[in-house]
Amino acid sequence: MNEAPTSLPQLDDGAVRAPRLTGYAHGGGCACKIPPGELEDAVRGLIGQPGADVLVGLESGDDAAAVMVREDLAVLSTADFFTPVVDDAYDWGRIAAANALSDIYAMGGRPIMAVNLVGWPREVLPPELMTEVLRGGLSIASQAGCPVIGGHSIDDPEPKYGMAVTGVAHPDRLLRNDAAEPGLPITLTKPIGVGLLNNRHKRTGDVFPEAVATMAHLNRDAAEAAVAAGARAATDVTGFGLLGHLYKMCRASGVGAVIDLSSVPLIQGAREALQAGFVSGGTRRNLEWVRPHLRAAPGVTEEDLLLLADAQTSGGLLVVGELPGHPVIGHTVANQGIEIR
Repeated sequence: MNEAPTSLPQLDDGAVRAPRLTGYAHGGGCACKIPPGELEDAVRGLIGQPGADVLVGLESGDDAAAVMVREDLAVLSTADFFTPVVDDAYDWGRIAAANALSDIYAMGGRPIMAVNLVGWPREVLPPELMTEVLRGGLSIASQAGCPVIGGHSIDDPEPKYGMAVTGVAHPDRLLRNDAAEPGLPITLTKPIGVGLLNNRHKRTGDVFPEAVATMAHLNRDAAEAAVAAGARAATDVTGFGLLGHLYKMCRASGVGAVIDLSSVPLIQGAREALQAGFVSGGTRRNLEWVRPHLRAAPGVTEEDLLLLADAQTSGGLLVVGELPGHPVIGHTVANQGIEIR
């Protein structure tokens, strides 16, 4: 693990250089998530909480919680935060906000309010940088039409930022992790591979504008299209990678999936970053977690599987159904497990 700097770096003339935020954290973005197997073990005894109005709880590992408050109204709640995924403070704020809002979109909802969650090493990083992070988050929330009202902050050795978001949806039109049916196409709305580029950025300082733009892009339009198309099952692709989130959805729904490797969109530079060795520990843990449930056709390499398991930050929606303008990457089947062709 890289040692975090304890003070701001200086140039030869004594001037303070803008800090590389990724150097102040042991990992970055959703690759910092607790591994899926460990997380499931930790919450295993907490499922099944009472309440007839609870529409979605912990049982299916869905993106947000949902409670019915009226026959035509469900309230959704989620929280998401992480350490810096890029060095630019404003962009980090944008990405973290888009990622937090995505949990609401992944369930077919509309975000109506958010609060900031901040951890900041106040004796190491200047407050002006924190302001830039918050400005970035506010810009994306404003784009989503979601007011940001207050929040909570702590003095933390590592910088962290995200949001707790409240949303609404019609109970009959929720997109759920456990509602996939066999025989339907699977659509992915963003390319994968940003985890590899983020890891390269952290280790080398190389900047990838396309990756930043992808991560800061809201999943709002894709969610609205999925609901309008009558889709019932969806999730977003974040820290557990495409394979991990697909497996969670298939397991919760009691179905399997076939993935056409050649149809999965990759962000430019991802495969080169993989071949150069910029694979995060989170990605490798994702693959090991889901590997027992995979069947790979001849010709599918370990590199291919690592790409599919790449720990994404603010990835796209994985929708059971076809969405115009987005690639179909496979289909659901009646048997269990995931086949890669």
